[in-house]
Amino acid sequence: MRITILGSAAGGGFPQWNCNCRNCAGQRDGSLRAKARTQSSIFVSGSASTDGVLFNASPDILEQIRSHPALQPGRAVRDTAIAGVVLMDGQIDHATGLFMLRERGRPLPLWCTDPVQEDLTTGNPVLNVLGHYCGVERHRITLDGAAFEVPGAADLSFRAFPLSSKAAPYSPHRESPVPGDNIGMLISDRRSGRSAFYAPGLGEITPALFDVMCGADAVLVDGTFWTDDEMIRLGLSKKTARDIGHLPQSGAGGMIEWLDKLPASTRRLLIHINNTNPILDEDSPERALLKQHRIEPCEDRMTLEL
Repeated sequence: MRITILGSAAGGGFPQWNCNCRNCAGQRDGSLRAKARTQSSIFVSGSASTDGVLFNASPDILEQIRSHPALQPGRAVRDTAIAGVVLMDGQIDHATGLFMLRERGRPLPLWCTDPVQEDLTTGNPVLNVLGHYCGVERHRITLDGAAFEVPGAADLSFRAFPLSSKAAPYSPHRESPVPGDNIGMLISDRRSGRSAFYAPGLGEITPALFDVMCGADAVLVDGTFWTDDEMIRLGLSKKTARDIGHLPQSGAGGMIEWLDKLPASTRRLLIHINNTNPILDEDSPERALLKQHRIEPCEDRMTLEL
């Protein structure tokens, strides 16, 4: 299995277009050693296959495709290596890139839960708009633990798990969460027998979910914020990380504490990193602490071979 990190930042990317925090200003003027990042998305394919699955369609998807020629293999007048799209939630930074995939001769194969379909046909009717272009061939993701496959993505199977997080602000159930608003995904390669767990929006880790993570060879999990009060301290929000559905890395019960409990052989990666997170500064003490704990911040164009 090959996992390509198309984008590793949270919504807004890094540097964010209107932000002049220490990270964004420093990245722009070169005073900070920090790599620019597009909004989070990954592409997963079997080891012997060109075609695979796009997880989340970032607003930066066209730039990401241009940066990864393998996604445009050029086998026909119009071609793509994207056999299907899987949405982990209905957030704007994970779904609006679907508009950029509209130039197709047949409906776009799309997998999502019922709550996400509701979000994207009511509060933010992306799927309705696509009906005026290529249309969508929607497949239902269930939460009963059953594995599913995406035709064209050879050797791969997928199992979804409901997460405790937050639905999009335009969701009918933003303040009344339902299972399926956000999901994590166990991605397995039948050929190699290896697997990865992917959860870019993760507000809480339950014992049952941790058991799933322990069984994976790699975990790519929520790296949005370093501290729970990060946005409050910067004067950018009145809400904590947990309030908006993201488990911070530091502090009691934080992501570092959970990742430390995984088997020693598990590769640990953070994705969906907010522009304010000090781990983006490669010379920061926070980045050094991650290294001590064998935790890697994802970067655009990174590839994992499992």
